Amino acid sequence: MNTRTNATMKVVLCALMMCLIMVAILFIRIPIPFTQGYVHPGDAFIFLAVLVLGWKYGAVAAAFGGMLGDVLGGFAAWAPWTFCIKGIMAIIMGLIIEAAFRKTDAGRACLVIMEIVAMVLAGAVMTAGYYAAEGIMYGNWVVAALGVPWNIGQFAVGMVLALLLAEALCKTSAKAYFTYRQPTKND
Repeated sequence: MNTRTNATMKVVLCALMMCLIMVAILFIRIPIPFTQGYVHPGDAFIFLAVLVLGWKYGAVAAAFGGMLGDVLGGFAAWAPWTFCIKGIMAIIMGLIIEAAFRKTDAGRACLVIMEIVAMVLAGAVMTAGYYAAEGIMYGNWVVAALGVPWNIGQFAVGMVLALLLAEALCKTSAKAYFTYRQPTKND
């Protein structure tokens, strides 16, 4: 692909991932007991967006997709928080993977391990971000703590789903669009 086609494809894939994140947040919700929050599989698509698009486009998709999910889902007060938290989450994940990708020649197994480490660190930042946001919004840090285990569960499930989806996509011609998992001579 030439540079112009590649740039156009990145923008199109960014918009697609943004919509997938938004839909996952809007339509697949599990309410959290004793709070007014919910968990969703949107993190899986945020992680997948970073794996496919890299940290720059992945962060745009994560921030806007998450924010739109909140706004359209009736949680507009959370939109600015989600925009920042999900965007930072994607940036952290992407930068860790990019650094590992540049420094390692150890192969695919090492890259997958670094992807998992990056997702865990990004998820920890998301959990801390929402804990701080809930504490500020509710004015009660104990109530905010009730959401922590649910946020950990949300990103843990998101990690598993993202890795499964990425592996499935790598077995198709879509692998050519991955930023970090480039086709090898054996593929």
